[in-house]
Amino acid sequence: DKVTVAGCFVLEGKMNRSMKLHLIRDGIVTFTGELASLKRFKDDVREVVSGMECGLAIKNFNDIKAGDMIEGFEEVEVKRTL
Repeated sequence: DKVTVAGCFVLEGKMNRSMKLHLIRDGIVTFTGELASLKRFKDDVREVVSGMECGLAIKNFNDIKAGDMIEGFEEVEVKRTL
């Protein structure tokens, strides 16, 4: 079973192991999913901050190409108040 690992550079914010992500190709969200792994220099890490390089793999997705943008996000459930 082959897994594609993307070499990435965090432009702003941070990439967290528990985040969901969008893969953006040519300005269009082509995949929404979760991280399979997040590494720095062969070590598994919980998060990578802005200005740092990392390697990541996406669960159930191997079609990563040069130039793709990966945007991490967190879903927050807010209880409604009356």
